[in-house]
Amino acid sequence: MDARPASTRQMIEIYRTSPDGLANCPVRDVVQNVFGKWTSLLVMALAEQPYRFGELRRLVPDISQRMLTQTLRDLQRDGYVRREVFPTKPPSVEYSLTDLGRSMHDSLQHLLHWAAANHAAVLRARAAFDATEAN
Repeated sequence: MDARPASTRQMIEIYRTSPDGLANCPVRDVVQNVFGKWTSLLVMALAEQPYRFGELRRLVPDISQRMLTQTLRDLQRDGYVRREVFPTKPPSVEYSLTDLGRSMHDSLQHLLHWAAANHAAVLRARAAFDATEAN
């Protein structure tokens, strides 16, 4: 039987009082890379089809080559993305989602749809907040 804490408060307290503190919190550890600036866009793209590096770079033109490389490596390290090298000259590399990456995308997709549907409301809230802070 899984001994899960009954509440978020209990979970935080368990990890806060452990020898390593919140550094060992599984939610924090997993979620930190899922919500990187470029992660959601890359996962959305790779959920549709595998892409080569250059195709991803053109798909997300404002990402730097260095940041694309780092984000793909982070996603690969966490088991969400598979990197396949083909024996061509020059070698070509293709990125695709793993089963774990697809399961993460399935969960993330709800948040992504919510964000798109509520973007205008968030922008209005920001503008209202900024207007009151300026006074």
